[in-house]
Amino acid sequence: VQLQASGGGLVQAGGSLRLSCVASGYNIRINAIGWYRQAPGQQRELVAVANSGGMTDYADSVKGRFTISRDNAKNTASLQMNSLRPEDTAVYYCASYGSGNYFSTLSWNYWGQGTLVTVSS
Repeated sequence: VQLQASGGGLVQAGGSLRLSCVASGYNIRINAIGWYRQAPGQQRELVAVANSGGMTDYADSVKGRFTISRDNAKNTASLQMNSLRPEDTAVYYCASYGSGNYFSTLSWNYWGQGTLVTVSS
C-alpha cells in the first residue's frame, strides 16, 4: 500500500492550493481517507476526513475553507484549500483509515510522505 501526496507549495495569504493523494495497492473505496497536517513544533492534527459512505468532517479551523473529495474510480483523494492563512503552513499528509477515533493518528494505518504548504502573510 502506498499513498502519494502532492500539490503543496508557497502561496500568499488568501490564496488557494489543491492537494492530491494517489493511492496504490488497495482500493480507497473500502476505507475512510483523511488529510492531516503537522506544523513545526506541533503535533500532527486531523484536517479533514471523507468516509467510505461519502460523509465528510473537518477541523473547526478549516471549516468553510477546505473541501475534501475522493474519486473512487481513480483511487485518489483531494483537498481543496481556499482562503489560506499563515497558520495553515504545515506538512500535509494523506492517510488511510484503519479503526478507532478519526482524531487519533493511531487510527490511521497508512500514510503518504507529506507535501509542504507554506502560506506567506
